[in-house]
Amino acid sequence: MSDLAVSFDELPTRGGGRVGVATLDAPKSLNALSLEMIQQLEERLEAWALDNRVVAVWLEGAGDKAFCAGGDVVALYRSLADGEARDDAFAERYFTAEYRLDHRIHTYPKPLLVWGDGIVMGGGLGLMAGGFQRLVTETTRIAMPEITIGLYPDIGASWFLGRMPPGLGAYLGLTGAQLNARDALDLGLADRFVPRERRDDLLGALAEADYAGHEPDACRRVVQGVLQRFEAREQAPAGQLWPWRDHLQSLVGEAGAADAVARILADDRDDAWLAANRARLAAGSPMSAHLVWRMLERHRHSGLADAFRDELALSVQCCRRGDLAEGVRALLIDKDKQPRWSHDAVASVPESDVQAMLVAPWSSETHPLRDLGVGRRVGGNAG
Repeated sequence: MSDLAVSFDELPTRGGGRVGVATLDAPKSLNALSLEMIQQLEERLEAWALDNRVVAVWLEGAGDKAFCAGGDVVALYRSLADGEARDDAFAERYFTAEYRLDHRIHTYPKPLLVWGDGIVMGGGLGLMAGGFQRLVTETTRIAMPEITIGLYPDIGASWFLGRMPPGLGAYLGLTGAQLNARDALDLGLADRFVPRERRDDLLGALAEADYAGHEPDACRRVVQGVLQRFEAREQAPAGQLWPWRDHLQSLVGEAGAADAVARILADDRDDAWLAANRARLAAGSPMSAHLVWRMLERHRHSGLADAFRDELALSVQCCRRGDLAEGVRALLIDKDKQPRWSHDAVASVPESDVQAMLVAPWSSETHPLRDLGVGRRVGGNAG
């Protein structure tokens, strides 16, 4: 990526304030989240947090197709290639930086708005999930499809998927189901629906507002007041998930991963959305299905920082000994869509293999995210 992986601007407000605007600027890759993007966002968000003139932050993606279609898994794949170019440490650097940034957004001391227009997947949802106000439009498409590449829902999803109504987070993680704006609102992944055509007017209204005193709590109230004038939930598309809520919960239940997968795949309901979800699960990594289930179990009652620490260990293991490289190869490199997974079926994955994936490569004293959440004010949606 160039030095312009993220573009930044500051809109002046009444009373001498500023609204910081950060734009992921890689529309050709659907704003796939590169390490350069992560580093530039981290640095600028830190600067804006310390700048008393900045009253709010707006985060969006360039182009009209995606906010962010996910992490830069192609770079991860290339780092794992055999030969002199192999970089075994890249995955650790990448995921450490990504999760640190995601945690910063969850705990950001100023109102941070995320314009979740278009595709929001994987790493893009990591940027969006912790925003103070997460805005969706008629084009929003949200998903955590990591099972298709041999990963699992990371970016804090081990924490926030488990806080949805019982079973629904597991279903989303197992199937990579695509959600629209109404689904996101129903599940607590979004806060407000704003039509795409109102984007410029909304930004203008935020800039015209008076943030007298620039105190964070007062700024949040001002932002909420502006957003209320633009919210149009009645224009959101019909939900896909909520009408099936009871059915999906009956499929997942309290069974183990293998039983839940068997029930989902055996379901014969005649619905295009459910059928697409079944097909995605059937083609996905058997190991990933177990990791989805196990991580939700492990973080049902944990804190957000603990979930990120655990995810970092598992994500690195997915690169070093898991199915990630093969999944990315089949889907994005060779594009043959014929991954050779490490196991033939979910039911045939030995518990010992799952446990080996869950072993952290570091001690608690040397963990790269050992300081996460220490001495930092918690805000946003982290609870």
